[in-house]
Amino acid sequence: MKWMTTTAIAAISVLGFAGAASAAGELNIYNWGDYTSPELIKKFEEQFDVKVTITDYDSNDTALAKVRAGGHGFDIVVPSANYMPIWINEGLLLEARPDQMENFKNVDPRWADVEWDPGRRYSVPWQWGVTGIGVNTKFYNGDINTSAIFLDPPEELVGKLNVTPEMNDVLFATIKYFGGDWCTTDKEVLKKVRDKLVEAKTKWLAMDYSVTDKLPTGDYAGVYYWNGAIMRSRLQNPEVKFGYPKEGYPVFMDSVVILKDAKNVDNAKAFMNFIMAPENAAMLSNFAKYANGIKGSEQFMDKEMQGAPELVIPAELESAGEFLLSCEPDVQQLYTRIWTEVQK
Repeated sequence: MKWMTTTAIAAISVLGFAGAASAAGELNIYNWGDYTSPELIKKFEEQFDVKVTITDYDSNDTALAKVRAGGHGFDIVVPSANYMPIWINEGLLLEARPDQMENFKNVDPRWADVEWDPGRRYSVPWQWGVTGIGVNTKFYNGDINTSAIFLDPPEELVGKLNVTPEMNDVLFATIKYFGGDWCTTDKEVLKKVRDKLVEAKTKWLAMDYSVTDKLPTGDYAGVYYWNGAIMRSRLQNPEVKFGYPKEGYPVFMDSVVILKDAKNVDNAKAFMNFIMAPENAAMLSNFAKYANGIKGSEQFMDKEMQGAPELVIPAELESAGEFLLSCEPDVQQLYTRIWTEVQK
């Protein structure tokens, strides 16, 4: 069997059910920017003799549009849970059966059988977290456990706020701010949501992804953004604090999937199995500062992750969190129209 490299044998051993194809070669990952541990990639490359190329995207919509267009050359992408039904229903994903992989036993039961991918036939956990409030307390020392920070901002923060450009995260918090339910079609609530966002946007400085650079330095005084990025900001500047909006905040999970037209399927499957090992999942969390869905990874995490306020939700605010799931297409179209008006 001289034709089979040692790395190919290693990949087949890891996957158990994979076909006898060489794992040596390439793997092309399409992922959110600044979200992939270089240490993890280096370890994978050395273990499997695979050259990994990472291409960044800045939103779920960007990733989906790029893959829909074809000719992308990617093997792996990392969608959020509320977009997973779209990827699956449009036939864009390979049914890779990670639930049959050796390391699937390490997936926390909470994340092993999920609504957006029943039985985990397509995806494995990458990282999960919440969207909340980050404030540089040099500028503001009041209550930050509220979406009023970006919807009805205090004078100290007007013109100094950054809000994530992710439509669903912003609409979720705003709908909850007015007492509505996610995926609501209540026209009275949605009119309030639209009007509030159009008005509030005039008090924001930006809608971008440069939080870890600009919140610690004071270029932004406050943000509505993801908890891991805000934790990274705090580690640069202890004046940064994180808040959980009491009116309601979204909980998200991003998962690794293999594209149906992937050219390096065995390598992609090997990567899936690889990140379900606790010590490897911990590398993801240590880099990006989000929780992962792998049991036993905690023992490999940096001390700063233990008890971090961005990761440990206060008991009195736990019930305000709700998993951000996909709405029906007609509802999503309605929300897109609102978002288009906000973006003008």
